[in-house]
Amino acid sequence: MRVLAMILAGGSSPALSILTAERAEPAIPFGGKYRIIDFTLSNCVNSRVYNVALLTQYKPRSLNDHVRNGKPWDLDRAVGGVRLLQPYISGEGEMGAWQRGTADAVRFNLDYVLEQKVDTILLLAGDHIYKMDYGPLLRFHEDTNADCTVAVRTVSPHETHRFGMVNADSGGRISGFQEKPRRTLSRLASMGIYAFKRDVLLDWITGQGAGNVDFGRDILPGMLKAGMPLYAYRFDGYWMDAGTVQSYWEANMALLAETPALDLYDPSWVIHTRSEQLAPAFTGPEALVDGSLLCDGCQVFGRVERSIIGPGAVIEAGAEVSDSIVMNGAVIGAGARIERSIIDKRVQIGADAVIGDGEDNTPNRAMPNNLNTGITLVGKGAQVPAGLHVGRNVVIRPRIPASALPADVVPSGETV
Repeated sequence: MRVLAMILAGGSSPALSILTAERAEPAIPFGGKYRIIDFTLSNCVNSRVYNVALLTQYKPRSLNDHVRNGKPWDLDRAVGGVRLLQPYISGEGEMGAWQRGTADAVRFNLDYVLEQKVDTILLLAGDHIYKMDYGPLLRFHEDTNADCTVAVRTVSPHETHRFGMVNADSGGRISGFQEKPRRTLSRLASMGIYAFKRDVLLDWITGQGAGNVDFGRDILPGMLKAGMPLYAYRFDGYWMDAGTVQSYWEANMALLAETPALDLYDPSWVIHTRSEQLAPAFTGPEALVDGSLLCDGCQVFGRVERSIIGPGAVIEAGAEVSDSIVMNGAVIGAGARIERSIIDKRVQIGADAVIGDGEDNTPNRAMPNNLNTGITLVGKGAQVPAGLHVGRNVVIRPRIPASALPADVVPSGETV
């Protein structure tokens, strides 16, 4: 079977707040040294799928810089390999158009798809964290002669409103599909992974489904209504859609379990990434580290508990970091205290500052539905002045200088 994998990585993710202020969600650091996109790219090469297209749109620079020519994933190939597909103006004098959904993104790149001598289009999301061998799914797709195969997993009844929900018989044939229903008896959720017959997909999105913009909302229900054979492939492994601040924080913290559900140390399924040339992690003579991940180049002179410290980050003497994510190159000043927070790349936290202070869990006023569990965010490149106390559910915007912040307190629930 000849396969083209198309990774959809162009959507904006407002539920992740400032984590996506300057980057697309697939480019967000995860687990210290990785980016979220690393999991889908690694799944492709580990599944021997070497013809990969990455469809970008929203703030793609960080993602492009990370993927580049695909060498860390063995995708720097003359035949196949990874191709970065950007939005473009289609003709002289025309304005560029914004891709309105997942199906629209594929339609915008039809010229590239038509050039590929493949039988199957494997559509993947670039913002999910999981390890999956696509080989069994592709064989199931071929064996059932499906026009489209949808990867599904069982979810809690309390989560069904977040997903496209599938009804299927014992042989896997799909009889119903509802995108994020308010109520449903189904427990099978679409993972946003689709295998299409190439010609079927091209015929549909240029013909009967020419006006469709989204696979879950438009394409799949339309194909079902037309009586086309769609099948569900069940997947029982770890899978996480880290599309909110809470789910992203939880997915990172889950890596610190004694036996994490997502095993990053499995030599048979390596998660590849573009690594910087950094010295080994260093812990000073007074450092205390418990239940944490320390990445290359980080230096710890203070106390770190149940946290992830990214490449090149520095925890100065007397500083305390707990239940937090500290990303690449951030510096936590002497005597500072960080609790239940996400500190983005190259942030400077001044001496004796406190991030995540107190017990007041007032929801963030700008994002009350997505930032209400006590997690505080400090945006990329921000400078927090010495001695500042920052409450819970606070958002500090990227690159804000110390002079633009208060000298004493930022109350819980604020955005500054």
